Amino acid sequence: MNLALWIVAGVLATVLLVAGITKLSMPKERLATFPGSGWVEDFSPGALKAISVLEILGAVGLIMPAVLDIAPVLVPVAATGAALLFAGAVITRLRRGEKMTLVADLIYLAMAIFVAWGRFGSEHFHS
Repeated sequence: MNLALWIVAGVLATVLLVAGITKLSMPKERLATFPGSGWVEDFSPGALKAISVLEILGAVGLIMPAVLDIAPVLVPVAATGAALLFAGAVITRLRRGEKMTLVADLIYLAMAIFVAWGRFGSEHFHS
């Protein structure tokens, strides 16, 4: 179970890091041209930057506290934050009627919930 949690957390961290860096480094107009990214039109550039920073912090929080053995309790906290981000993404996609891209967000949401559940539960990091 520990290995599965590490793999899922690693995949989720990669997704969050790539998404965060992409949003942080591109202007809103360019982001809106990507397939499935029409949702960026609903947010201000400042809100997109805030989402980007949260994604990057989530990616770091899913891996680094456990790897460095410094406050590993932050891993399930970061997973919970990622779950909230993906819940917001699901709500935004439902509101916009973007059902084709909804599946990926639901999968990422399930992954984040799995990591939070596993790390808060029986597979928490031992000191």
